[in-house]
Amino acid sequence: MRRVRPQAPRVSAPGLRQPGHRVRSIWTPKNGYIVVTNKRLRIVTLPGDGIGREIVPPAVHLLGVVEAALGGFKLEFEDRPDMGALYFKESGRDISPEAFEAARQADAILMGAMGWPAVRHADGTEISPHLRLREEFQLYAGVRPIKAFPNTPRRLLDERAASIDMVILRESTEGLFYTHGKGEVIDDREARETLRITRATTEKLCDTAFRIARGRKRRDPSKGRVTCVDKANVFRAFAFFRKIFDERRALFPDIRADHSYVDAQALDLIRRPWDFDVLVMENMFGDILSDLGGGLVGGMGLAPCAELGDEHGLFQPAHGSAPDITGQDKANPTATILSAAMMLDWLGERHGIDALCEGAALLQDAVEEGFATRALRPMEFGGDQGLKAAVKATADLLGAKLAARRPARAPVLG
Repeated sequence: MRRVRPQAPRVSAPGLRQPGHRVRSIWTPKNGYIVVTNKRLRIVTLPGDGIGREIVPPAVHLLGVVEAALGGFKLEFEDRPDMGALYFKESGRDISPEAFEAARQADAILMGAMGWPAVRHADGTEISPHLRLREEFQLYAGVRPIKAFPNTPRRLLDERAASIDMVILRESTEGLFYTHGKGEVIDDREARETLRITRATTEKLCDTAFRIARGRKRRDPSKGRVTCVDKANVFRAFAFFRKIFDERRALFPDIRADHSYVDAQALDLIRRPWDFDVLVMENMFGDILSDLGGGLVGGMGLAPCAELGDEHGLFQPAHGSAPDITGQDKANPTATILSAAMMLDWLGERHGIDALCEGAALLQDAVEEGFATRALRPMEFGGDQGLKAAVKATADLLGAKLAARRPARAPVLG
């Protein structure tokens, strides 16, 4: 029987029509109509320290599996080990000029873990080049998904804890981190740091929060709520933060909005975390509450992170370098894999390439199915799988999902 080729779909994707970025739709018997582009995306990997050097290469491998199966884009990786505490110990610099420039030129950055307890500055602070990247690239939006996966450790006995699914959005360039590396200790009698809130950054942060909530509402109508977390009853800076939040909420009438003081919010994250959708807050508050949220759903091994600016995106697990298990095949790769999925989704939205977004969804689905079926059993959660076994299990699940894909008949992007 002769296969009848359907009419080519109309593709509406302004983001695709860029100089040097051709767009055409072709029919394939296996996949139906697909959008073919010549888009090459340059990814810089910064493995960093400790287990960071062990968990980034497997994530890159899985991204390569997605690329080979879906097509329509090309991921080009450049590995830069010349950054982090151990590099600082060798060279006296936390990041080489070459690594910094590579990161600046990249379409996205995939990072491992930074820091080593025994390597510190003279003032006692840790080596933290990633904070400098936040500042230099203006990565103001720290996106921390907090999601409960099946068969992972539960910190709360309430059965509703299985439905925890929220996003903590942390401002990442100012707040109390504004004077990072520039605070002062006066005559060994007192120390001072400065908290800074600016209108320009807070407006962009709040808009990002409402857009995230809008996207979540499209997938789940019960979502679509943003909570401003602050201390507006005590500090002028936080009253200013809340004022800007209330101004921006008027631009998103389809999204519910409310407020919470940070101390009450910490309590409510223990009492009823399943009630929240998107929480937006200042830098230090977000640093603390996002780790609390990670603990609620099993630990930092399930805590991916995206740090986004207007021109740059950096993706990393929220956990540390874990010197105590480095080199022992015990690291949990899940947070890094989920961060890589976030990177694919961000690149897909940014460049209008639907295959990237599909790959992100398949990668996350593979992880979720792995926990649901107990195919994923990382040692961090009391399981029997080391790093290599957990990566293989994830790769097998991803491969099965890619093989089972249904052909796309009429993709409409944009």
